[in-house]
Amino acid sequence: MASSKDYLNFILEQLSELDGITYRAMMGEFIIYYQNKIIGGIYDDRLLVKDVRSARELMPDAPLELPYDGAKKMILVTEVDDKDFLNNLITSVYEELPAKKKK
Repeated sequence: MASSKDYLNFILEQLSELDGITYRAMMGEFIIYYQNKIIGGIYDDRLLVKDVRSARELMPDAPLELPYDGAKKMILVTEVDDKDFLNNLITSVYEELPAKKKK
C-alpha cells in the first residue's frame, strides 16, 4: 500500500517549525530528510524513524516495524499529533546520525 500525499502534508505541517525538512518520493512512499540526513520516512501512512538510542529513550514502548520487505526495522512514531514532541524527536535523531560521507 502506498502512502498518501495527505498524510505526507500532515507530517510536513507538524515539522514546519524545523528548517531543513525535505522529502523524496520513492516507490509510493516518502523518505524524510532533516538538514540533508535521512531521519526516517512515511511508509504505508506510518511515520517511522531510524532506530537510534535517543528515539528509543523518547519512545520506550514504541514498536519496531519494517518499512518494507528486506529493510531494517524502524521505530513507529505514534505521537504524530504532538508538534513539540515530533520536533524534539527529529532533532534528537539527527544529532545521533553520522555526517554524510563525501564522495
